[in-house]
Amino acid sequence: MAAEVRLRDAARDILRHIGEKLDTPFSVRLWDGSVIPLGANASPDLQITIGSPATIGAIIRRPSLETLFRQYATGGIDIAGADMMTFIGAARAKRIKIKRRDLSIGYLIRRGWPLVFARASAVGAPAAAARAGSEADFIRFHYDLGNDFYGLFLDPEMQYSCAYFTDWSNTLETAQRDKLDMICRKLRLQPGERFLDIGSGWGGLLCHAARNYGVTAHGVTLSPEQFTFTQEKVRALGLEGRVTVELKSYEALDGTFDKIASIGMYEHVGIANYPAYFAKLNALLRDRGLLLNHGITRQAKANRRSFRRIGPERRLILKYVFPGSELDHIGHSLEALEAAGFEIHDVEGWREHYARTCRLWHQRLVANEARAVALVGREKYRVWIAYLAGVSFAFADGSLRIYQTVASKHRGKGASGMPPTREDLYR
Repeated sequence: MAAEVRLRDAARDILRHIGEKLDTPFSVRLWDGSVIPLGANASPDLQITIGSPATIGAIIRRPSLETLFRQYATGGIDIAGADMMTFIGAARAKRIKIKRRDLSIGYLIRRGWPLVFARASAVGAPAAAARAGSEADFIRFHYDLGNDFYGLFLDPEMQYSCAYFTDWSNTLETAQRDKLDMICRKLRLQPGERFLDIGSGWGGLLCHAARNYGVTAHGVTLSPEQFTFTQEKVRALGLEGRVTVELKSYEALDGTFDKIASIGMYEHVGIANYPAYFAKLNALLRDRGLLLNHGITRQAKANRRSFRRIGPERRLILKYVFPGSELDHIGHSLEALEAAGFEIHDVEGWREHYARTCRLWHQRLVANEARAVALVGREKYRVWIAYLAGVSFAFADGSLRIYQTVASKHRGKGASGMPPTREDLYR
């Protein structure tokens, strides 16, 4: 008991010292139920909860974003009084800053020393951490959590990509249908055309294009879960013969298509593989055929070295959520497209649309917490809650971007065949 009291008192003293220098809207609740405000006007209801002395010990031994993330995922840290996005938003609104010189480092070391050695018996990395593997392995790691899990927060069309809000008050369902329609409009799909969807997901775009634009649609995916779901959807909608899907890599495709969509796919390809990727898409298109490339990017930096540096937030996503992914900046992506024989016609940024999409996904997943935990476990659920919240803020702030690029195969000189204006997109 004496040891437990010593650890509790050390934690209280450290937090009180830090709280004197901060002006946050929240408090910290320790494992014994005591509450320490981290600001003069901190709410006792908006709380960070600390499950044991071992949690503080882990943070002291390795003070990093990954440590905080791991402690949250495994339950060492929790939040109370608000969901993750609301909590982060409240913290950001205060512009919380603390400088090293404001703290008494000697005091923190003396009082925190007993906590350094506090360890839990089995608190480690979340069970969701990825290991090195092939592109197919990475795809399955991310997408094969089960269709039921994704169905908890996606729309009925199972669109796991940025929605398109013609009005910011639109529902996710409306915005995702509008996204599908905008893709088809940008590709100027016509009845009888052959349409290819690279990385076709759960088949929403394939079926929408066939039903509403009269195309013959074909898709490829590396996810067995998505493949099976798409096959069942095609049968349920009576689209056999008009929509087909294969469980294979785009690299193994052959044939000629009039239009191609690559939605959320080129993030998986790797920047070094762009020449081969875009050359393959070019080879699959007829001359003057259209490609729509829809993908997440990062902001360009002053030099290549700075751009290639991987920050702590990105490192977490690569390790626990989206292994094998790599984000380009839009300038280089356009350069790679042109080098592969494409002519660029249109580039549209959807950054704010994705910030809102991820916020809505987060809200829906939180609302289905019990079901999500039953399907994938509490750790995986908490990883995804943190992931969706963080990505939403990244898009809102601009550290992440997303663009839709329309390009045509331009084999020789002459007209592109594109309309003179964008008026047809908005009729």
